[in-house]
Amino acid sequence: MKDTTLVVGATGNVGARVRRLLVEAGRPVRALSRDVHPEETGVEWVRGDLTAPETLIPTLDGVGAVFLVWPGLDTEHAREVAGILAERGAHVAYLSSAGIDDGRDEQADPINAMHAEVERALDESGAKATFLRCTSFAASLLEWADQIREGLVRDVFGEARRTLLHERDIAEVAVRVLGEGAHRGERLLLSGPTPLTQVEQVRIIADILGTRVRFEEVPLDELRSHMRSEGWEDADIEGMITAYAAMVEAEQPVWDTVERITGHPPLGLDRWVLDHEADLR
Repeated sequence: MKDTTLVVGATGNVGARVRRLLVEAGRPVRALSRDVHPEETGVEWVRGDLTAPETLIPTLDGVGAVFLVWPGLDTEHAREVAGILAERGAHVAYLSSAGIDDGRDEQADPINAMHAEVERALDESGAKATFLRCTSFAASLLEWADQIREGLVRDVFGEARRTLLHERDIAEVAVRVLGEGAHRGERLLLSGPTPLTQVEQVRIIADILGTRVRFEEVPLDELRSHMRSEGWEDADIEGMITAYAAMVEAEQPVWDTVERITGHPPLGLDRWVLDHEADLR
């Protein structure tokens, strides 16, 4: 019987939550990683790497469901991976992006371009897939942790709004979708409960931590220099800047998907800060 769930990306913010929720539900879990991990009750760790698709094949024995996170912007092996998943017949829940524009052949920024390409590969392979199209993750705010401790967050577009998702909500949706074998072929739109500007995000974090933190706008040229130092191409840098600029002007979506599938409203940023208080302090 194919009752094991394979979690790809099992050490990430969302994948780790999926792994734990599956264990709590008493479902057999196989976790794929490039590295060896210590024994964990209810989890079978296996070595594999999506950039070497042949390593995926033996990990799928007895697997009926797969939680899939793509490991970077390079989609060179997406079609081969999708073909392997389709051949094995497992139900795939792919962690995707709500920023994909289905009306465009080319996406506005590299992150959405990557997600659109992986979705296309899964569609064309005939894989039984559900696409979890998520707004921004609240966990992205962990990048501010050092600055929060120093009392000053420096970033671009302070008025950019995002409907931040708690990783637990994404994981709960994924576990229900895979456990019930539901929503195959669907693109589920997931969001947090309310749009918040980056300035408001900093204020909420400071209030809950009981500390003083202020936001300072970073000049775009400073951001460009920083991204170039990290290896970003100029075209991708401009794509990301355009995407953030759009968050200042456009209304950010709020959907009821989390509540419809899990039975509870999406968790707010205040709850996320409390759950990550140790990380932020």
